[in-house]
Amino acid sequence: MKRTLYLKFLLAYLLFGIFGFVVVATFVYNMTYERIRRDKADTMYEVATQIANTYAADLYNSETSLDAVHTQMVALSKYMDNASIWIINPSGRLVLDSSRVLEPGKEIVIDGFDPTVTGSSYYTTGNFWNSFKEDVLSVFAPITANFKVQAYVVIHTPIGAIQNSANEFLNISYLMLIVLFLLSMIILIFFTELVYVPLRKITTATEQYAAGNMGYEFSVESEDEMGYLAASLSYMAGEIARQEDDQKKFIANVSHDFRSPLTSIRGYLVAMQDGTIPEEMHSKYLGIVINETDRLTKLTNELLTLNNLNTRGMLLDRTDFDINQVIRNVAESFGGTCIDKKIAIELVLTDEKMLVNADMSKIQQVLYNLVDNAIKFSHKESSVKIETTEKHSKVFVSVKDSGIGIPKEDQKLIFDRFYKSDASRGKDKKGTGLGLAIVKEIVKAHEENINVISTAGVGTEFIFSLAKAKAMDEVDE
Repeated sequence: MKRTLYLKFLLAYLLFGIFGFVVVATFVYNMTYERIRRDKADTMYEVATQIANTYAADLYNSETSLDAVHTQMVALSKYMDNASIWIINPSGRLVLDSSRVLEPGKEIVIDGFDPTVTGSSYYTTGNFWNSFKEDVLSVFAPITANFKVQAYVVIHTPIGAIQNSANEFLNISYLMLIVLFLLSMIILIFFTELVYVPLRKITTATEQYAAGNMGYEFSVESEDEMGYLAASLSYMAGEIARQEDDQKKFIANVSHDFRSPLTSIRGYLVAMQDGTIPEEMHSKYLGIVINETDRLTKLTNELLTLNNLNTRGMLLDRTDFDINQVIRNVAESFGGTCIDKKIAIELVLTDEKMLVNADMSKIQQVLYNLVDNAIKFSHKESSVKIETTEKHSKVFVSVKDSGIGIPKEDQKLIFDRFYKSDASRGKDKKGTGLGLAIVKEIVKAHEENINVISTAGVGTEFIFSLAKAKAMDEVDE
């Protein structure tokens, strides 16, 4: 994410503030002014109508005097914020003015007076046919007597007063807009600190990782989704870096394990070809060459096996089979080796038949690798114990030897590819360091677990679990 995105967001925020003030200054002001003017006209019209129906009607019905009506109009004018109250006859002659006392015999006529100027409304704005120096709001109410319009009650109030009221509301709107602008600025600050800054860090880290710099470190101090994303990204980079290191180690180990037997094979063959090794010794050294090729074949096969387990996602052919019988078969396959090393295989199997649900060929490979390791690292005239136990819906298989054991610091690494502990290097001359890695992958593919218990100089025990076949539960019932 480029910084221009944040600048665009900031520009949008500023435009929001500017357009907000423009809208308040125009649309809001006009709407407020129109509403105040209409409300003011309604109030004035109600008063004008009451005057026309009471005081003014009494005047034209000769029930009261002009002076008495004038006194009442002066009082009403003060009540209405000094609005001017006039009585005008249809010809435009001013009969009464609340703001002054008309001189007797002096006639004041409003030229052009036309009560129909309001049209369908009851009020008008302007200087009222040049009667005022400023614009006023004027409302009309007819005075009827003897079923005839005798005159009109006209009430005037300055437009400036209405504009001042509108401006007061406008100032309140401005204040609210400023408060809203400041609150949104706080939101912008929180957005910057809680979203933008962490997102910039994550983006920068992503660019570094994409460039191959897996050692780039960053931190986002947050416990929300942004912090979780940053932690996940950092963890991913660490895993990629670890995998790259594992890949380098893998290539180095493969190169080393291939180079040693190839160098040995070439050396012996060249020596036999140039006569360094006499012909009568060829048989002996050809045997060594064959052993080295067997070692290369085993290494190649295990590499292919491990690669297939990883790339194909471990396709399992699950069936119900007797794990006890598989253990017996594996034990029998090591008969010759056990005789040579004077090692006994002890079987402690639960029940005569124990059905599990798994891939039989792959579990057979697990057992073969574990038993092979147990025999390889056991002392002469010792024993290897293979035991099965049942607990709930699981069957646990144990392969235990009384050999050299595994140092505590090496136990968490023994399932890594090509790993060989220092204690095993002298005895495991033909080992590839892939057997336990294959075991781990197979057990993991079955969604089961394998654990190791070992004490240096005492022995080692591997225990892995398998799912018991449902047929066994039906038999138990």
